[in-house]
Amino acid sequence: MVRKELLIIIPAYNEEKNIASVFEQLEKLDISSIADILVIDDASTDRTNRIVKEKQCELITHIYNLGYGSALQSGYKYAARRNYEYVIQMDADGQHDVCNIPAIYRKLTGEDMDAEKADIVLGSRFMKGSSDYPVSMLKKSAYAMFRFLIRQVTGRHIADPTTGLQGLGRDAFLFYSEYNRFDDKYPDANMLMQMLLLGYRVEEIPAVMHARVSGVSMHSGARPVWYMFRMLFSMLTIVFRIKILGMDMSSNTCKDSKKVKTR
Repeated sequence: MVRKELLIIIPAYNEEKNIASVFEQLEKLDISSIADILVIDDASTDRTNRIVKEKQCELITHIYNLGYGSALQSGYKYAARRNYEYVIQMDADGQHDVCNIPAIYRKLTGEDMDAEKADIVLGSRFMKGSSDYPVSMLKKSAYAMFRFLIRQVTGRHIADPTTGLQGLGRDAFLFYSEYNRFDDKYPDANMLMQMLLLGYRVEEIPAVMHARVSGVSMHSGARPVWYMFRMLFSMLTIVFRIKILGMDMSSNTCKDSKKVKTR
């Protein structure tokens, strides 16, 4: 089998009620013709692992539940070791419509009209052209705070700083695959701020997303409050580490690390 240049990464934890429909979407749009598919089962206790094994895709199984960020990083390491050029990460709960994959892929490869490749492409819920997506007031407040911090620190306006639907070029996921350069629990606005400060080219495109139909979100219950405080602390730590201490600026994978892109 000839390996493709694009890898779809799908972290999953107890998604037996949703992941089969995700595969149905992938098959309906024939995504396997342009990409290989990898599921990272983060020690699910339901039938998620068994369902994935019935599909024609690669599977990494964590023995212990390591968290969403660690599952993604396992995918980045897999992509790095097998020499993929691009990865697109999407959730296993059905919220990220598979129709977004070709658009993100074109943006990563520079096949869109602007003809300039991006290091990271964000599928945004809050741009003109995005589908309607319900958001609670608490989450709206958190997103507004994260947008404000990113703009103040980097000069960039990011409409959806916490989107999990992302495409990454090889330089970006190689950086993420390294030790202590990726949040192992909640890699959201903090990682985006880090990559902007390090000079990676980040672009946004409108995306089609759906509300979760079944299962439990990792941001359910009182977790959003803890998430907000943890994310704020992480973002401030990143600013201190990069802008004041100058850490991570010497990495060979950084894009023009002496210049912070503010477009």
